[in-house]
Amino acid sequence: MRFEFIKINNLFTNTPKVSKLYQATDSRRKPGFTLCPEKLGIAAALLGLLAASPLPARVDPDTETDALRESIRVEIELLREPEVLSTGSVEIAAADLIAEVYERRGFAPAWTESRRIDSLLAAVHASFDDGLDPDDYHRSRIEEALAARAAGNAPSAKELAVFDLMLTDSLVRLGYHERYGKVNPERLDPVWNFGRPLRGSDAAAVVEGVLAADDVGSALRQLFPRGPVYARLRDQLRIHREIAAAGGWPTVPDGPTLRPGTRDDRLQELASRLAASGDLGVSWQPADITVYDETLQAAVRHFQERHGLDTDAIVGKRTLEALNVPVERRIDQIRLSLERARWVAHNLEPDFVLVNVAGFVAYLVRDGELAWSTRVVVGRTVTKTPLFRATMKYVVFNPDWTVPWSIATKEILPAIRNDPAYLARNHYEIRNRDGNAVDPLTVDWSTITERNFPFTVVQLPGPWNALGRVKFMFPNEHAIYLHDTPSRSLFDRAERAFSHGCIRVQEPLDFAERLLGRDGWTRERIDAQIASGDTKTVLLSETLPVLLLYWTAEVDPDGHIHFYNDVYERDAAVLDALEAPFHLDLPGS
Repeated sequence: MRFEFIKINNLFTNTPKVSKLYQATDSRRKPGFTLCPEKLGIAAALLGLLAASPLPARVDPDTETDALRESIRVEIELLREPEVLSTGSVEIAAADLIAEVYERRGFAPAWTESRRIDSLLAAVHASFDDGLDPDDYHRSRIEEALAARAAGNAPSAKELAVFDLMLTDSLVRLGYHERYGKVNPERLDPVWNFGRPLRGSDAAAVVEGVLAADDVGSALRQLFPRGPVYARLRDQLRIHREIAAAGGWPTVPDGPTLRPGTRDDRLQELASRLAASGDLGVSWQPADITVYDETLQAAVRHFQERHGLDTDAIVGKRTLEALNVPVERRIDQIRLSLERARWVAHNLEPDFVLVNVAGFVAYLVRDGELAWSTRVVVGRTVTKTPLFRATMKYVVFNPDWTVPWSIATKEILPAIRNDPAYLARNHYEIRNRDGNAVDPLTVDWSTITERNFPFTVVQLPGPWNALGRVKFMFPNEHAIYLHDTPSRSLFDRAERAFSHGCIRVQEPLDFAERLLGRDGWTRERIDAQIASGDTKTVLLSETLPVLLLYWTAEVDPDGHIHFYNDVYERDAAVLDALEAPFHLDLPGS
């Protein structure tokens, strides 16, 4: 089955110009449009939705003119052609899907009632509130056609047929993007494995079910999984767009570092800036400020906390840079988080662990509600924590640590050469290929290089272990897991990208209790197990999805939005794809 862009004539001015109505040649296709391979099939054309909806009753042939039905049949047959020429165009994204929908309907029109067209158009307009572009869903062309009718231009049957198909294509485009996002993350991240299920449902039946609804917009929205996180992001998009419409927020001029108690002419600009973003109470007016007082300090700390900065109330270089980020950039970050939410929202269980790598924080969600959170340390920019989905299966108390070969050869081997006591002092054991311990004093380390390194290095369990006293295992090809750490001071840093890729948890024992509490593991039992020094693996009776994601904007349960630095520089590529010309970019295409 084809799944491609076909161009339909713009026939809304009642001016017959051409003999053929469609175009699908590469030379005439708008930049940014893509052809998807035949193997995707009908089920890959729309939403991959939860279940097929029942077909509506067949439209009585007597209720529609034969001319309109015949015009729709002609258009549908042309949609089935691999190449058809025309001048002027409306791009149809889901040619085969729409053809099947109308064939099932006996070529009856789907949009004969103005209230249903209005309902679809309202849903198209509402996509702007989700950070999408309504013109991706034919908004301008639909409005032009309606305006032409209002001006008294009576459309022909052929024009009505083209208009009907365009409305259905609008529905398909909007439905797919709202459910799965406009951007295909698989094109941006080679290890992305969250999936975008497109098979296993009758997409044509789903479309028919929506078309049969009295309120098309409402029926469409029921197909989009939404939750409080998404709703809060949507609210913040509206709020920040209102700030932008009012002229944005003021900038704070450069100058010496502002410290508590400082007197500075820039304090009024600072107060105005903080008031604009809601960090300074609305009842407080930035007038006649002469000293950096406690009220202003509290507002700066609130701002710093929301922007992943050290909450010291000192307005230095980094805080000043964050204050002067334009509101338009913050709007983009919110739009990116909404898009990233659409990538995964269709496939969420009520219980899961989520790590926001950009925010250096982990969350435990139970029954769809935030149950717990903690600070984490993630991979450095040269050893980035990958983004993927896996399943947590077990917890290990008092783990040993098998040192990855790269760390053993690049970091530990030089340390051994410089200090033969390094291994014993740090509780490392070296083992040969048979797994047997080797006395390091019997090794001529001057002959051992990165290329011929024959050992496995294992750090023994204990408080010195790099994994701390507990690790949380969700087996994956990247050898990434969550774990405790003896290096506690790093959790006090605002930005916490310091690891080799694994994720260090600030409150690991609390996390273990929350994960294993359903299996009878109290905090007292956990503490006793750790105190024993014995390594013990505990299987979770109910496995738990683990989602490693990357959002540079998120909203807390109190409604406060947090912005984070794009530490891995991932935002630009997603934003470029989000703002690119429309294309329905399906997995594997």
